[in-house]
Amino acid sequence: MKLINIGFGNLAAADRFVAVVSPDSAPIKRMVQDARDKGTLIDACYGRKARSVIFTDCGQIILSAIVAETINSRLLEEEQNEG
Repeated sequence: MKLINIGFGNLAAADRFVAVVSPDSAPIKRMVQDARDKGTLIDACYGRKARSVIFTDCGQIILSAIVAETINSRLLEEEQNEG
């Protein structure tokens, strides 16, 4: 299992990621609010603005204060180190 730093010392299982997107569009904001209402939202922003939304294969949604491009580069870096 590969763990990726998603900010402020928080780690998430990279193998479970389905998508990492920007939180700016209205549909993403609705999905985040629905997850918050259902209790399936994990807020890893420590009070800062969410700069990326991570969707997992188990239905959890994770908010991160790190931009999606940075998370993507960390994923790619981890793959290069592995292979």
